[in-house]
Amino acid sequence: MDTWPGRPFPLGATADDNGTNFALFSEHASAVDVCLFDDKGNETRAPLTETFHTWHGYLPGVGVGTRYGFRVDGDFDPANGFRFNHNKLLVDPYARAIDGAFILNDAVFGYPRTPGSTDDAGEDDTARDDRDSSAFVPKSVVVHDDFDWGSDRSPTFAWSDSIVYELHVRGFTMQHPDIPPQLRGTYAGLAHPAAIEHLTKLGVTTVELMPVHHFTSEPALLRRGLSNYWGYNTLGFFAPHAGYSASGSRGQQVTEFKQLVKTLHAAGLELILDVVYNHSADGDEFGPTLGFRGIDNLSYYRLLNGRLYVNYTGCGNTLDVPNLHTLQLITDSLRYWVTEMHVDGFRFDLAPILGRADDAFDARSSFLGAVNQDPILSQVKLIAEPWDVGPGGYQVGNFPPPWSEWNDRFRDTTRDFWLCGKTDARELGYRLSGSSDLFESSGRRPYASLNFVACHDGFTLHDLVTYDNKANDANGEGNRDGSDDNHNWNCGHEGETDDPTVTQIRAHAIRGILGTLLLSAGVPMLGHGDELGRTQRGNNNGYCQDNALAWIDWATADESLLAFTRDVIALRRAHPVFRQNSFFTGTSLHGTDVKDLAWFSSDGVQMAASDWYDLSTHSIAMYLSGNDIRQVGDHGEPVVDDSFLVVIHAGLEPSTFTLPGAPWAASYEIVVDNTGTLGTTAQPGQPLDVPGLTFAVLRVVDVIPR
Repeated sequence: MDTWPGRPFPLGATADDNGTNFALFSEHASAVDVCLFDDKGNETRAPLTETFHTWHGYLPGVGVGTRYGFRVDGDFDPANGFRFNHNKLLVDPYARAIDGAFILNDAVFGYPRTPGSTDDAGEDDTARDDRDSSAFVPKSVVVHDDFDWGSDRSPTFAWSDSIVYELHVRGFTMQHPDIPPQLRGTYAGLAHPAAIEHLTKLGVTTVELMPVHHFTSEPALLRRGLSNYWGYNTLGFFAPHAGYSASGSRGQQVTEFKQLVKTLHAAGLELILDVVYNHSADGDEFGPTLGFRGIDNLSYYRLLNGRLYVNYTGCGNTLDVPNLHTLQLITDSLRYWVTEMHVDGFRFDLAPILGRADDAFDARSSFLGAVNQDPILSQVKLIAEPWDVGPGGYQVGNFPPPWSEWNDRFRDTTRDFWLCGKTDARELGYRLSGSSDLFESSGRRPYASLNFVACHDGFTLHDLVTYDNKANDANGEGNRDGSDDNHNWNCGHEGETDDPTVTQIRAHAIRGILGTLLLSAGVPMLGHGDELGRTQRGNNNGYCQDNALAWIDWATADESLLAFTRDVIALRRAHPVFRQNSFFTGTSLHGTDVKDLAWFSSDGVQMAASDWYDLSTHSIAMYLSGNDIRQVGDHGEPVVDDSFLVVIHAGLEPSTFTLPGAPWAASYEIVVDNTGTLGTTAQPGQPLDVPGLTFAVLRVVDVIPR
């Protein structure tokens, strides 16, 4: 094949009208071939030229849709970190599309495996296996960006106005009755009017997609006849996952994903991606050789004594983010998804790994610094999952502006107060008011707290009040997987039941938890289907359940719960008093005795210091003054809103709550009632009888001046 020298930049495959330029970074390789595959699988190889550790070449006549890979030669010396093997076909780290499945075969591993072995115990990864892997691994695809974005624009919601909805492309669409069968489980299915209608009627602002970077299933799962459903096992950081494409995998997945983004934007919805830059699909030293391991193992991974992989991720390996070329790969990928795919932000899985300098987390690390100074990346939504499994891996509250963080203390406190009888009023007060104890000292705002109670990882909200014990046997790990620390309660019966008492308790608890989540300061996030009563029948680790167990069952949707969720979201969006830009001060801005934030006991009196430490406290009320919102409108004018009293009674027995009178209110209108028993109005100084597990929101009809 005729090969021209081409150019070392940009990395990846870049097509023009006459051919394609290929470029691959490998600092320690001795030779690199680009390998082209026709539709019958026949392979043609062309050698590349090296410039400053980048191997490049231009192939005339090679066009869009061509499948390709790389073969990289060099030392095979695992003890010193080198695992080159030209017999292994490797995916381009910069591939814009990937075609074909990873087929479990001994040839995909970099070392000889014992025939018939089902695990890696006793295997020797220091010997080289020279069997060719090309028939068993995915191929990269040459793609050309020619999508017509038209007048596409992001809705660009302010952080304080955002409501995030975590969504799995397949899980959300696979059983939706109004999505055509051929589109279910795909980007096109998610872009269907029936899916968009649910999201817009629900009232969320921002869709967070679980991983859509092209991923593969781990060998251990394939051996058990299962597959990776969640997608946290990335193979291609630039490529939309081909398995979610209804239109094809030879570049069509790129166009289909872009159409999804354009459709969501047109519907007034933002799109952010859950991204996994902490590890790759190569796994540990016994894993398959699919990409980085064979391209330049020493550059891309953190290694222990040369041969072993540092495993701060729990997934076998850890990318060496401080390495300049790994850092370049990640930031190039992020910019690509913003500039070429028009996404609006990212949620970073196991984000402390990205901020590790050497072994310790550092808020001034190279990655965080690179993102914060980048004129593109610093302007999109950035969310950290602020923990990993390495030393010092719990970093909630420690990321710098402009990052927001998943707040697991909100999750656990909310669950404990409603379900476990752990009545730490002081902790609850911090979570309801924006977690100032975690974020204020670093100069951040309430929206640095991404509040959630349930997400993909763990029990669904329905299962949280239905099961005491996880039921993960279907995962094939002897029910040892999944968390045992769930802060949950089955409300008196394990599993589903028609018992009216248990059913009522569960309904009140779910609605109380949802109300707490959706009306707290910070940014609320819903797990998909929790507004519908989605269940995984007690499985709290559905990562390998690509089936009806993990998909939303739209036929059994709880319409009453859906209506409640919509109403509470609408209340939040209508009233800026629930969407604070700054932390409360507990003082008034207008010289009255009415504070911006006040707390009341069930006797209608402001809580004393001792009340915050009283572990018998099951009832608390939060008063939010609409006259003291510390934000301004679009034209600099002060924002004025109604005032509200949020009443929370987490005890199981009925109780009486005396509502505060002058100067706080002359009368109240009940606008949210999770029990459906409180009526429509209430009077200050009068007892309000509340059932067990009550969450109520009362609008102040008239404030008494003083």
